[in-house]
Amino acid sequence: MNKKNLFLTIAVFSVFILKAQDKLLDELNEFSNKEVVFELPAFKAMKIGNLQSTKIAEKGDLYLYVSHRFGSVKDGFETLFGLDNANTNIQLLYSFWDGVQFSVSRESLRQTYASAVKIRLIKQSTKFPVNLAFYGTANINAELNEDIFPNLKFGDRMSYAAQILASKRVTDNLSLLIAPSYIRQNLQDLNLVGARNHNQFAMGLGGRYKLSKRVSMNMDYAYNFNRDENSIYKNPLTIGMDLETGGHVFQLLFSNAQSTNEPGFLSQAEGDWNNGVIFFGFNIVRVF
Repeated sequence: MNKKNLFLTIAVFSVFILKAQDKLLDELNEFSNKEVVFELPAFKAMKIGNLQSTKIAEKGDLYLYVSHRFGSVKDGFETLFGLDNANTNIQLLYSFWDGVQFSVSRESLRQTYASAVKIRLIKQSTKFPVNLAFYGTANINAELNEDIFPNLKFGDRMSYAAQILASKRVTDNLSLLIAPSYIRQNLQDLNLVGARNHNQFAMGLGGRYKLSKRVSMNMDYAYNFNRDENSIYKNPLTIGMDLETGGHVFQLLFSNAQSTNEPGFLSQAEGDWNNGVIFFGFNIVRVF
């Protein structure tokens, strides 16, 4: 190839490259200028069953959350399948700022008082594939007796949990969630937990499958990495159903954990699905 043909070839090739580059830049600019589209919430309620979801109250909304867990259904007619041994948690949630939710609650099991905060980190959209939120709670066990624990201090009553919640609306019907969790218990009964382990880590998994416009099946589970083999407690598994009726969401569920607070069910699930020690319960959610 002589120099004239070589220069001509290079010139034609350069023009082609420049046009291709301009076209690519135009496409990138067009994509970057597109409006961000956010997905609908992955979950309808603040909880899947026991496990927190990524849903957060809208600014100015007040929620009343009533959670009820009966005793073990294995007790049969002796306790009317657990109806005589109920645990109730009443919780108020409010959002002062967009994407930030505060709550206070009182649970009859262990006479537990709790406060919590949930913060939205990012929403699932065309630019980000998942929802991310942070959840933290501090609990006070008011049931602890100084006659049994003569050296009891106020700090011994405290337990804590912190979670990163990541959910994805996979399809119009299916939503999934993963929740790496940290639990801190200041006081432990070694007769129950087997070995001292104040700091625990767990991995929560949850999902929701929409059956119709107002009905869905839910499930959540958490694996505790630090539970001693001699502990009487199990990993919590909850299976339930959401029923939407206007401003209410009813959640009917079965779980091997009677507590509804995170330090309670993540580290102290006293039931056992294999042995039929299961607790029936429900959550009622009302927004004002």
